[in-house]
Amino acid sequence: MRLALLLASILCSGPALATDAVQNADHLMQKYQGDVPGAALLVLKDGRPLMRKGYGLANLEKHTKVTPGTDFRLASVSKQFTAAAILLLAEDGKLTLDDSIRHWLPSLPATTDKVTLRQLLDHTGGLIDYEDLIPPQRTTQVSDQDVLRLLSATPRRYFAPGSAYRYSNSGYVLLGLVVEKASGLALQDFLQQRIFAPLHMDHTLLYVHDDPTSTKSRVPNRAYGYSEIDGHWQRTDQSVTSATRGDGGIYSNIDDLARWDAALYDDRLLSDASREAAFSPHATVVGEPYEARYGYGWRITGDTLWHSGESIGFRNVIVRWPRQHLTVILLSNRNDPEPYQAVLKIAQPFLAE
Repeated sequence: MRLALLLASILCSGPALATDAVQNADHLMQKYQGDVPGAALLVLKDGRPLMRKGYGLANLEKHTKVTPGTDFRLASVSKQFTAAAILLLAEDGKLTLDDSIRHWLPSLPATTDKVTLRQLLDHTGGLIDYEDLIPPQRTTQVSDQDVLRLLSATPRRYFAPGSAYRYSNSGYVLLGLVVEKASGLALQDFLQQRIFAPLHMDHTLLYVHDDPTSTKSRVPNRAYGYSEIDGHWQRTDQSVTSATRGDGGIYSNIDDLARWDAALYDDRLLSDASREAAFSPHATVVGEPYEARYGYGWRITGDTLWHSGESIGFRNVIVRWPRQHLTVILLSNRNDPEPYQAVLKIAQPFLAE
């Protein structure tokens, strides 16, 4: 409610340019409007919400509208939280970024001896993609322990550790398991105790699929994912790879992500040194239709820190301009369109203010 009142006061008292910027954003969000899978959009400037809005539907079958409180599966936007968990444990002295992954997960093959946590954070570890190891006939969901077993039985690697970049969901699943080993807590509990609760991200959780009695398996105000197939929207909320955690299992909403964004400007969660490490370019991204470097859970392009997230039925992105103190977040429960370019266009008039 406080966010909504603040937004209303800003838009009522702001210059005409603010109105034009909002109209531009609404125009760019037209595909999400109506009786279709929708999106939630947040524009933050100097910590204030200039736009905070839902479009379309979170649940087509029940005709539930998207609101700022709707929880979306973040997919790979989750990686920044897994990275933050590793950095917190490094601050605690429970691990170091130069630890071998095999020190923490000794069932992995000897070919991973020289793969460090640091290299998993910036995707230079060279691990095989677990998605490519799943038997094609498998229909049940793959767990983190399944991923560990698949990788433990695979001595192959793409390249020598630290010698190249290749985006790796495998690496972030393993990082989530390291968090558990180093902390003695389940990953979902560590994230809740050390990140979500301290930041009052009260509607954010790491979704646990295989425990229906756990509060971590109930997503509040949940958006379900959809894909357009043969001209019709069909629910495609889960896939075989939707149960892994460290690489993409968090659900959140734009209001909670505003609190996360605020914490990235000061030391209320991470130390100055940890934030500098996360936001520094450690590897050059290759094989993508954009130019970027990679930090720890963040891509770096020009003045922006950003990350996208895509899983079956969801497309999300968070883009931050720290120097201008502007952040735009777009969460959607549909397979198309890809939101990154739309967010850049939404941001331009706000950056010009």
